[in-house]
Amino acid sequence: MSLVQATNLRKTYETDDIPVDAIRGVDFSIESSSFVSFVGPSGSGKSTLLNMIGCLDPPTSGVLTVLDQDVSTLSKSESAKFRGTHIGFIFQDFNLIPVLTVAENIEYPLQMVQSWPADERKKRVDQMLAAVGMKDQGHKYPRQISGGQKQRVAIARALVTQSKLVLADEPTANLDRDTAMRIILLMKQMRDEFGTTFVFSTHDPKIVGNAETIFQVEDGILTEATN
Repeated sequence: MSLVQATNLRKTYETDDIPVDAIRGVDFSIESSSFVSFVGPSGSGKSTLLNMIGCLDPPTSGVLTVLDQDVSTLSKSESAKFRGTHIGFIFQDFNLIPVLTVAENIEYPLQMVQSWPADERKKRVDQMLAAVGMKDQGHKYPRQISGGQKQRVAIARALVTQSKLVLADEPTANLDRDTAMRIILLMKQMRDEFGTTFVFSTHDPKIVGNAETIFQVEDGILTEATN
């Protein structure tokens, strides 16, 4: 089943009143519970594609359907609500809030976009801490844990709202090789356990080697190769 479907998708930016085509009429489909990578050089358009799927940046034209919702027609406020409810994000720089504990960072999306009672939030956070191997680390602050542990927390935060789609922009870029490999295997485990679809924008050959579907992006044009 297609979780994401794009038809003739385009994104054009204005730079000094000159239109620049970042994405040039691409078509693609992403299946449910899959592990997918957008791969290409810097400036190729892969991050732009991720931002459009994540409702951070609207397409200029074309149709983009995410979880059966045509997100290309949503207003800014509707996009924010849809994004907060249905899509998780993992970032290269972790984006943890330094003044919050590990547990509070994971809980944050539940407080922001969902009306979960406090006891249900705690139960869900405890489940996610255990799932990413951080069960006894919830009281610590981001400054007290390693980069690999920070990314585990970021994964737990992305999944805490039971998102079926998680978008990861260069999630292993700031990790050493062994830690990066453990994080990749953890994300595959999360996919298998929760049925989550992971979509990456990456240069990392370790992620590409584990992807089931690879979209090669160059100059805003997309081709597909499947492992």
